[in-house]
Amino acid sequence: MRIAGHTLGTPDQTVPEALRLFRGAGLDAAEVILQDGYRSGIAPGDPRAVADAAAAATGEGVDIVALTPYTMDINDPGETVRSRAVDELKHAVDVAGELGAGRIRVYAGRWQPGRPDEAAHWAALTRSLQELGAYADGTGVHLCVENHFGTMTQSAVATAKLVREVGSPHVRVLYDQANLTFTHDEGYEPALAVQGDLISHVHVKDLVFTDANQPFHAAGTARVEAEERAVRSRVVGDGILPWQAILGCLQELGYDGILSLEYEYRWHPQDLPDPAEGFRRGAEAVRAILGRLA
Repeated sequence: MRIAGHTLGTPDQTVPEALRLFRGAGLDAAEVILQDGYRSGIAPGDPRAVADAAAAATGEGVDIVALTPYTMDINDPGETVRSRAVDELKHAVDVAGELGAGRIRVYAGRWQPGRPDEAAHWAALTRSLQELGAYADGTGVHLCVENHFGTMTQSAVATAKLVREVGSPHVRVLYDQANLTFTHDEGYEPALAVQGDLISHVHVKDLVFTDANQPFHAAGTARVEAEERAVRSRVVGDGILPWQAILGCLQELGYDGILSLEYEYRWHPQDLPDPAEGFRRGAEAVRAILGRLA
């Protein structure tokens, strides 16, 4: 397995600076945000930004292996909104192809539990992902639907159900056990039992609870606001996630892909040491686990 840094953790660095930081931290690769207005991201409509990122990756010897766009409307029943969101992700597929990045993080739409119009949103979501899977055919790019709050795949069960219904080899699962833990969904064993054969990308991060009994709620999709949080972010190895057991199970399932350190410094800098230290410590912790599993 290769260990990547995620530019969520480098909000004050440009993409070339982030890639240099990742190399200095002992990382093999990078997951880069694809979003306008973010210093450590690639602006999707700027061909020069894509070329500069590719040149920096070559120069630093740190491959860009995944992109993280923030498209959220692929489950909208309105055709105009849905089609616009699908087009954004088609462009992400094109950018990924230019960079040689084989994975794109995908949000399964916007969603809050208890809404009465679930069937229409689910139908729009599956249609969108089927279109995207067909578009990605032959590109070597996988669209990886994340276990993520504020979407229609908060749980591993829902994520696996969606990917199986879509039925495309280019639409797979992005496994994020930290997300499943703080939303009080599946532990790692049931999560991997239900979706383990569908995983094409993995996010690695850690946390501690401030109140393990507080029910989870988040009004948004990209982040949990301060007043909603019942956890604090931690460097991998300093929190409660049993990463040795998780990585051991992934290894048994045959997963040999990217482990992306999704260091949440963009959202929660007060919880974490500076990125250079945090990525270095996280990489060392994961490498030590992989060494013990070898």
